[in-house]
Parts: sequence; C-alpha cells; structure tokens
Amino acid sequence: MFKRSFRSRDAAPSQREGPAVPMDSQHRVDKSARLMRKNGSGSVRDPQKLSKLQRSLTGEETSRMQQSQQQAPRFAEKPPAPSPIVTMTVGREGRLFAAHEDVLCQSPFFERILRGTYFDAQSKRISLPEEEPEVFSAVLEYLYKGDYYPRLLHNKPRNSWELEDSLPSRRVTPQSSPAMAHDSPNIGGGRAGPTTPLTPAAVEATVFLSSVGQHLLRDTVIYCAADRYELEELKRLALRKQGLQSGIDVGTILRSAQYCYAHTPDSDSRLRAHYLALIIRCRKTFKRSGTMQAEMEKCGGGVYGEGSGKLFFDLFVAMCNHLDDVIDASNARTPKTV
Repeated sequence: MFKRSFRSRDAAPSQREGPAVPMDSQHRVDKSARLMRKNGSGSVRDPQKLSKLQRSLTGEETSRMQQSQQQAPRFAEKPPAPSPIVTMTVGREGRLFAAHEDVLCQSPFFERILRGTYFDAQSKRISLPEEEPEVFSAVLEYLYKGDYYPRLLHNKPRNSWELEDSLPSRRVTPQSSPAMAHDSPNIGGGRAGPTTPLTPAAVEATVFLSSVGQHLLRDTVIYCAADRYELEELKRLALRKQGLQSGIDVGTILRSAQYCYAHTPDSDSRLRAHYLALIIRCRKTFKRSGTMQAEMEKCGGGVYGEGSGKLFFDLFVAMCNHLDDVIDASNARTPKTV
C-alpha cells in the first residue's frame, strides 16, 4: 500500500515533466518563427511606413547636426578686436579729436591717409590745420550717427521735413497766455537749452570761419567739407537742409554763395544752382540791398577763395535765361501779329 503511494508520487512528476520538453521546444520554435517572419526577407511591414520612419530618423539626425554646428561656433568664436583710435589735430589752434579707424575709413579721403605709406602707424595722428573744428565735429557726428545737428526730422501730420529744435510747440504754461503758446519752442531732444515762451529757441544757422573772418551758412560749409572728404551722402543731406533755414540776411547768403563757388568744382552744380534759384526767386529783396551792389562792384575780391567772383556771371546768365523763359511763355499766350 505504501509502495503504491510512493510509486504514484514518483510517477506523477515524471508524467508531468515528460510532456514539458516537447512544449518548451514547440514554444521556442514558434518564437523563432515569429522572429524570422518579423526580421527576415519575408517581412510583411508596410514599405510606406518604413520610408516615413527612415525619413523621420534622418531628419532628426540632420537637425541635431545643424544645432550642434550652430552651437559650436558660439564657444569657438572670439570677440572681434576693437578698432584702433586715431587722433586728429584740427584747426590753427590744434584742437584734438579722436575717432575709430574703421569709422574714419568710411571716407575715401581718410582711408587713403590711413592706408598710405606716409602715415605713422604707431602714433596714429592726422593733422588738419586748414579745417574748422566746428565743421569737422559735424562731419564726425555724421560718420558715427548718420546725421549731424540739427537733425532732419519728418513731420508726419504735414508730410514735410523739418529741422530739430525748430518745430513750434503747442504747450500753454500758466505764465503765458494762449496767444504766446504758438511762439514757444518745442524742445525735441536737441542741444538747445531750456527756454520760455518769451525766449524762443532758434537753430544756429551760421558758423564763424576764422579763415574768412565771417559768419557763413553752416550747411554750406559742411557741404564743401563733405566734398573734400568725398562723402556723397553727407553732401545730399547738407543740400537738403539748405532750404529749411529762415530769417537769413542777404549778406550771409551772398557770402555763403561765394564760398560755395570757391570750394566746389565746376562739375558740381547742385549747391550753386540752389543759390542762383534763391537769388532769382528773392530778386526784389536783393535789389533793395546795398550789400548786393557792394559785392558785385568788388566781384568777390578773392576774400572767399579763388573762383568766388564767378557767382555774378552765372547769376547774370541765369537771369537772362529766366527772362527768356518768361517772354516765351507770354508770347505763347498772346496771338502773333504781323
């Protein structure tokens, strides 16, 4: 009885273990078959999905490579070396100015000096004894900022160009009456100091030239300086500001016109034509002025430079052409009679 029970216990595991071997082998066979079907030549994966997967993987790799390439130079790049400072002595008194070399090289005039063989690279000093310090300061301001004081501002409501610190203000203070409000200036961030309605600020239109000993229009002198330094954009800017000044006396206009003729070549007629048109347009005022007669009698006298006397010859020719145009226009309106 006990023998039977032991035999039955011994036999049970053998019976249980006997069929387990073929089951494991069968399970392994099925798994290997599935793997072969999955990875083998007989794959049933959709080719469109496979191509999308490959494209996405390649896109991620390229984007990672681009990001790494963009981020790598940030750590590898070094900050650019600062431009050397050039010192300039300007005027008869030798006033000192300093500017960066790359800024000065915007002018072909200074670029030739700085790149020339006679320039001392160690001292880095340029001497401009014939230049006016105030005029050269305006040129440097243009090279750094693209404009010089007073700046050219656009009045959007009027769609016109005006000069800085010359715009009228509409403010009314308790000390002023509404009638005075139109005379009070508008401080637009320029160099004019604080003012009251009784003392309106005015943009300084003239500059004193020690070489001439007279006050001339500032924009005219800057135009001639821009011609020397070969700055065409500065010439256009100064020419645009010429007609925005008001309240200039006849003597200053005539002196500035003669200075323009003496310091601009004959091939550059833009500023000259501006003065000729101005004199013709205001001919009644110039006719009543004794300054016009005195300047015409001495014909410039060479005070403003060689060639300044040519102004009056060109003015004579321009007046004749103007009269011819007026006569032709009047004859076209009246019937011709024999």
